[in-house]
Amino acid sequence: MTLEALLAYAHFLAILTMVVFLASEAALCRKEWLNAAVVERLARLDAIYGIAAVLVLATGLARTWWGIKGSAWYWTQPLLHLKLGLFLVIGLLSIAPTLRFLRWRKRLRASGALPDATEIRSTRRLVMIEAHLLAVIPLAAVFLARGFGK
Repeated sequence: MTLEALLAYAHFLAILTMVVFLASEAALCRKEWLNAAVVERLARLDAIYGIAAVLVLATGLARTWWGIKGSAWYWTQPLLHLKLGLFLVIGLLSIAPTLRFLRWRKRLRASGALPDATEIRSTRRLVMIEAHLLAVIPLAAVFLARGFGK
């Protein structure tokens, strides 16, 4: 029982961290707010977001292996596969913004140049798509926790 509670706590904490840093990226990735300090900050925020995502996956998998319901129950649930699929899509979508933030930082450090408005807008669009897809995962989670979908 204690292990289950600690695993749930670690998973929730990782999720909240991931959401906070993704929301921060979305808030800062705007042409009117982008300056040298924000370019540097976006790269750092994205690194923390990535670490948090890895922790979300690790703690979620730990819950399926060592949680009360056990792996036999979890891995036969279609909603778990939906959650993992959405998480994978979000991860794939996050590659482009990550590479752009790193490229922006490199260019800024080399020449002082900021990204153009079109690149900022398209990057923010990807971050917002990630955020909206991320909002669907808890819906699947609450139904999964109640045994729906099988």
